[in-house]
Formats: sequence, structure tokens, C-alpha cells
Amino acid sequence: MLQSSELQLFQTFNGLQHIAKTHQFKAWFLDQFGVLHDGKQPYPGAISTLQKLATTGAKMVIISNSSRRASTTMEKLESLGFDTSLFLGAITSGELTHQYLQKRDDDWFAALGKSCIHVTWKGRGAISLEGLGLQVVDKVEEAEFVLAHGTEALGLSSGASCPMTLEELEKVLERCAAKQIPMVVANPDFVTVEARDLRVMPGTLAAKYEKLGGEVKWMGKPDKIIYKSAMELGGVDAFDSIAVGDSLHHDIKGANAAGIRSVFITGGIHATELGVNTFGEAAALSSVQALASKYDAYPSFVLPSFTW
Repeated sequence: MLQSSELQLFQTFNGLQHIAKTHQFKAWFLDQFGVLHDGKQPYPGAISTLQKLATTGAKMVIISNSSRRASTTMEKLESLGFDTSLFLGAITSGELTHQYLQKRDDDWFAALGKSCIHVTWKGRGAISLEGLGLQVVDKVEEAEFVLAHGTEALGLSSGASCPMTLEELEKVLERCAAKQIPMVVANPDFVTVEARDLRVMPGTLAAKYEKLGGEVKWMGKPDKIIYKSAMELGGVDAFDSIAVGDSLHHDIKGANAAGIRSVFITGGIHATELGVNTFGEAAALSSVQALASKYDAYPSFVLPSFTW
């Protein structure tokens, strides 16, 4: 693991080419929301930057805390105009969660039961649990674990979902925590960028669950599990890898823990905190340093946006 004292000095650039042209990194692990797109449209220059990065011979992998499966993530990127053939693939926390629940070759997952309270999405589209052999229940007394994919609804045994407010979901989770039911969170993000607005994500519920005394298995960034999977996919080690993200807590802190160097994009979820008002605007160095200290997450490089 990289030490904080080694990470407090970072380089600032206006574009990615200064890093890419050194050919220092064989594999690039790219976050999507806040880096490549805002959920609705690509950021200016992101599509062409990927194409230019590919010409350097870089292996590119999407690593995302999305609760969606990897295939859905690639379809989404393609619909936004990205050339998905440029990527080795996508590793999402949703995909990892699905695989671990399906295989159950990990001791922690092997010990989980089959009946679960499913906290999911409503307006953003349902999450399929097909092939997992799970029994979704809506009574806390019948649940053996909590599966958190979303923040909008409670899943029903019929496959449908019942819309709930955050407050209503939190009350259900309070009862689950009181019963000491473990939680699997398939999207560890606290918030995400959506057309420049910030939307509450499952990680916020999971953090509250831990404060209530509940046990949480975090299935994505900043846990090393997702970086390890990305390195396996790319056939590289930490020294040959670099991660690009807009969240200090998730992307950068996770890269620090995995011993991977990182690029912090300041125009994503921290834009307001950093005083960034327009796309491509550089954040003040002192603001970046202060925020990095606050989150105890230290990038190797800092860029305003994912542009060449």
C-alpha cells in the first residue's frame, strides 16, 4: 500500500497526453460517471480522448461502482456514442456482486442464506437477480441478508418493487441492523453525478447501516476487490496500472489502497467543493490539497477533465 506521505505531491496537467505519452502505464482503469459522461451525455472531448489513448497501446478497463451488470454498462456506453471495442471490458460492483452471490466460493458469501431484503431502483430500472436462486422477502423477520442495489424501492417476491422514500428505507434497515442481518452493497458510491446534479446512492445507506452496528460487505471502490479484478483482466500488476476517477473517497482512496497510481478529475462530484463552476476550469491547487487531506486520499496527477 502506498503511504500518505508519498502521495501528497501530485502533478497537475490540462490534458491526459502528458501522462499517456510516457507509456509508463500498460493498463488504465477508468471510472465512467463524472469522468467519461454525466449519465446523460459524454463530456466534451471524452470520446476522442479514449481513441487517442488507445493509439498509445494502453489497455483500458471500465471500473465502476454501478449496481448494473457489466454488459449493461457497456450497452450504456455504446448508446452514448463510445466505441466499446476500445475496452478490454467493464468491471462493475454489480457484476462482482452477482458473481460472488452465484459462485459462493468465498467463505463470507458461502455463509449467507438465500432469503434477502432487496433495496433496489424504481425510476432507474429494475435489477435482475436471475440465476442467483434468491428468495426476495419484504418481511425483516424472514430475511437472512440485505442486498442493496439502489435507493428508491423495496423489491417484492413477485419481481416487482414498491417505491419508498429514503426515510422509509432507512426505517426498514434499522430493523434489519437490530437483527444483525449482514448487508451486501452492490454500489458503494455515496452520491453520483447525474446531469450535474448529485443523486444519493446505496453507499450512503450502507454507511448508515454500519453506524447502526450492521455488517456491510462493500463490493466496489474503495475496496481493493475491484482493482484486483481489473488487474487480472488486464494481465498487469499495480506498478503497470493507473486509475482515473472523480471521487477522492472511492476512486483515489481505492487506488491508494491497491498501490495503483491515480488521476483525479476535479470536474466531477467534487466540482462544487472545489469551486469549479464550468467544464474544463482548473481547480485551485490549495483547494485540491485541502480536500485530499480531508478524505485522506492522494492522487498522483490532477486534471480538470478527461481531455487529451
